[in-house]
Amino acid sequence: MILNADESQVVMIDFSSKFLENFDSTNQFLGSATKLAQIAKLLKVPVWGVEQNPDFNGPMHEKVRYSCQKIIPKLHFDACEEGLIDLLRVPTKNLSHGNARSLPKHLQKKESTPDSSTILLAGCETHISVLQTAMGLIDMEFDVCLVIDASASATARNHDCALDRLAGVGVELVTLEMVAYEWLSAYDHPSFSDVIKLLEN
Repeated sequence: MILNADESQVVMIDFSSKFLENFDSTNQFLGSATKLAQIAKLLKVPVWGVEQNPDFNGPMHEKVRYSCQKIIPKLHFDACEEGLIDLLRVPTKNLSHGNARSLPKHLQKKESTPDSSTILLAGCETHISVLQTAMGLIDMEFDVCLVIDASASATARNHDCALDRLAGVGVELVTLEMVAYEWLSAYDHPSFSDVIKLLEN
């Protein structure tokens, strides 16, 4: 599956100040997450954020928060339990033209805008909220990708185990550069130069 910007959405998970204190590689994966969110915003890909108990853990890091269209707090580790699905669903448009009035409603044609059904995840503690949210999205029949260089756990063992489990349930493991170049699709994309500058900074 090649990623398409028009069919993608990004979810940033638990980039809170308290969580980030536990990571030795904070600058590296936070930098990748920030670039992911900035590139998504530049290419008009929706970016959403979820915060695990922000009253206790602190708010979303400002570098990530800036690019999010909306951030929702959560207590469940699976953000699907806390309203994330409502953000990801695209409203359907029911159009009545072209149908005979006498047809029962269940036989009338319905035209709808497609769901942006490929969800790209990035976040803190890959083995907890990121994993559980990914599995929740898979259960809801979304295509799910994990941007591995924009995600981390405090220990490499937990992160690696999470990657194995996620791959096993059908989550695609991708890198920031894969995402960026697939969204661009071609060298002559009008935002090509801007995206490359973000990647190189």
